[in-house]
Amino acid sequence: MKQDAFSAGVEPGGLWNKNDIRILLCYILASVNAPLARQDLTRIIQEKGLANYFEAEDALASLVAQGNVAQEPDGCYTVTAAGREIAHSLDATLPLSVRDKALKAAFTLLAHAKAQRENRVDLRETEQGLQVTCHVSGGDTDLMTLSLYVPDKAQAEMVRECFFQDPEGLYQLVMATLTGDTALAREYFQEREHRS
Repeated sequence: MKQDAFSAGVEPGGLWNKNDIRILLCYILASVNAPLARQDLTRIIQEKGLANYFEAEDALASLVAQGNVAQEPDGCYTVTAAGREIAHSLDATLPLSVRDKALKAAFTLLAHAKAQRENRVDLRETEQGLQVTCHVSGGDTDLMTLSLYVPDKAQAEMVRECFFQDPEGLYQLVMATLTGDTALAREYFQEREHRS
């Protein structure tokens, strides 16, 4: 297929065709089956170098205009029945590596959003720095609350971001340490290695 899209910022194996970029957006929305904000869609594509930012923005606007993607009142985008048909009929035209990278990035983004909804981090300034308190939720109650001191806002934000990447993993490691269950700790690190 001919290259008719800008290639700046596109990794080798990425998409340089406008139609492929539209198919990819439909594929992502159909696969995750959840509304995504514009910045989330472009972030998925940009982080993996799958397509040029401006081409992705143009493709999204085109899909909305054609009725393949709908914009919800909250500003998020969902795939329509027509867009879902495009995704299912034409996804095989996209390279497998592109599909895999896009879905991995999308599901990571959704898992991060879910972790932020279900858990929380409180930052409290002290005279010496910041007290960071991470809460692992078990529904109506906290399963665990972990509080630690950090000297500045940058480190507090780093702790916050890392916590939201895997709050369940933190809980598992603390439980393994406090109960002396080395098998549980090994299981965590094996799962983490497998995900990398």
